[in-house]
Amino acid sequence: MDGRQIPPTAQLFLGLDAVAMDVVAQSASLRRLTRGEELIDQGEEARACFIVLEGRFKVAQLTPEGHQVVLHYVGPGEMLAVAAIFSKTGYPGTATAVQDSAVLEWDRKVMTPLMERFPRIALNALETIGSRFQALQARYRELATERVERRIARAVLRLARQAGKRVKEGVLIDFPVSRQDIAEMTGATLHTVSRTLSAWESEGLIEGGRQRIIIRNPHGLVQIAEELHD
Repeated sequence: MDGRQIPPTAQLFLGLDAVAMDVVAQSASLRRLTRGEELIDQGEEARACFIVLEGRFKVAQLTPEGHQVVLHYVGPGEMLAVAAIFSKTGYPGTATAVQDSAVLEWDRKVMTPLMERFPRIALNALETIGSRFQALQARYRELATERVERRIARAVLRLARQAGKRVKEGVLIDFPVSRQDIAEMTGATLHTVSRTLSAWESEGLIEGGRQRIIIRNPHGLVQIAEELHD
């Protein structure tokens, strides 16, 4: 192989046999990006879809009013832009590498015949798109109904589930994430996020730093996210 090894956790290709996986892998192009480099740009023609091999991407959307909203982060084994390549509206957001990263890329003209040849890929794509849509609905409900401190706690816990690494001090979110990123995830102001995280640091819930968060007391953060009381 030349680096085009599909992760076994890649949901888009679950259920394919070894022969099919080899065909799919050989149809892809390997692409490497450095931290800060854009993989796709909001509004441009959606000509390809991707599976993340290593690293992580922030997917953000710029509103008509000029506000940036962080939709989600995508890591190894996850896909990008599968729905977009079948629409005529272009990529709905911009995906930027937050770490040095690598992806496998399939051109739309390649992926369509693959789905016709291996219908399991199309079914997996529908399941993944459905799951992501449900997650976005949950995020919208949070923004509309929940207190800002609870939204921030939920966002930090989501990041920990996606990229949590056990360290001596607690659980490290193992990629750079800033307070501005969290503000754009939660619909809060930077001032509110900074004040909240500083208060949690004082209480021993988290340990912060420049684009670095360690959750020292996960149970305490869950209590805030779920509004539980001792």
